[in-house]
Amino acid sequence: MAEQLARSGQEAASALLEKTLKYRWLIFWILAFSYILVYFHRLCPAVVAVDMMQDLKAGGALTGLLAAAYFYPYALMQLPAGLLSDSWGPRNTITLFFSIAFAGSLILGYAPTVAWAITGRALVGLGVAMLFVPTMKVLAEWFRPREFAYMTGILMAMGGIGSLSAATPLVWLSSWLGWRHSFAAVGGATLVLGVLVWMFVRDRPADFGWPAPETPETSATPGAGLLQGVGTVLSTPRFWPLAMWFFFNFAIFFSFGGLWGGPYLIQVYGMSKGQTGAILSMLAVGMIFGSPLQSFLSNRVLKGRKPVIVLSSCIVLFLTAALAFRTDAMPVFALYLLCLGLGIFSSAVVVIGFTAAKELFPVRMAGTATGLVNLFPFAGGAVFQPILGWVLERHGRVEESFTLAGYRQAMLVLFFCAVIAAVSGLFMKETMPKR
Repeated sequence: MAEQLARSGQEAASALLEKTLKYRWLIFWILAFSYILVYFHRLCPAVVAVDMMQDLKAGGALTGLLAAAYFYPYALMQLPAGLLSDSWGPRNTITLFFSIAFAGSLILGYAPTVAWAITGRALVGLGVAMLFVPTMKVLAEWFRPREFAYMTGILMAMGGIGSLSAATPLVWLSSWLGWRHSFAAVGGATLVLGVLVWMFVRDRPADFGWPAPETPETSATPGAGLLQGVGTVLSTPRFWPLAMWFFFNFAIFFSFGGLWGGPYLIQVYGMSKGQTGAILSMLAVGMIFGSPLQSFLSNRVLKGRKPVIVLSSCIVLFLTAALAFRTDAMPVFALYLLCLGLGIFSSAVVVIGFTAAKELFPVRMAGTATGLVNLFPFAGGAVFQPILGWVLERHGRVEESFTLAGYRQAMLVLFFCAVIAAVSGLFMKETMPKR
């Protein structure tokens, strides 16, 4: 009798575990499609920047500030995202803040002035800032520890699809609806996904009364308090070369891929929006295929984090040199290759950067370290997008276009960012555990 009861209990537990293993994929794909929109919102100004400048009657510096308005709240909300995920839960957090992103998209789409457009763009950044960290927490609850890196890789690839959708598909949509209605439509999609998160996502299997896929690993050492953890990370000298690399490397990617690459191709090379979208889409292709490539290089070929970051930084240095010193003299195929290279070596390399940040500190501080280092790439975009706009505006215009001299100076700024990023990489500490 006891054996029958035990067998019955095991069968019931197995049935519940099977529900967990199936349902988690529904949760993952809802969050993954939400992450597509995060990247879309991040990079979408590039292909419609010229239209926005003309419609809103904005200069280069103001347009740079408009695009960068996404990054300021995004960067500032990284630590609060972790706190809200722990206290209020990922489901509640994502739902509320995606509603804010929806409102921001509407304000941006129908803004009568630049000031209203900046307000809308900032609200979008605030809203979508609360997806990545809560999603990491959900994955940790619903997937086994050994599955975590694989699922994170898929999530980053979905971000690449979002980057891709901000290029050619946005060109098509804006040609059909106009840039204003396009942003409003994407805002509607953001709201729909927020509703799906509320309806179907749960913070952990226990919310359904189901077992976790595997007993979570716990650290024998108690976790540090937030302020203590922040103080420890910021006072660690090894943290700063990595932080500086993040800041200057992503200043390049976000400034070129997220805003000024589009006007550059249109105004220097005379390309149509369709051609511009096709070339900028290579940034996304590089990100999608570069993420597993960078992991393979780190784990199997170079067997380290630092060599991959140094190699990637050197390649980005070469690419920005081409932009700075061959600004108007590159053949079209070289522009495709340049954007593909930036996607692989300036964007996809983020996988290695975050891995290095996590490995710099004990497990109990990994979340704090990752949250802090995640401030720096978005700070780089927030600082340098308007700086490049100011440089372009400073050199004047020919009719409605910025001058070639302005673009040369702007690309030279990116080249110097690449120099600093490469030097920072040389001072990094190798973090890959020895086997």
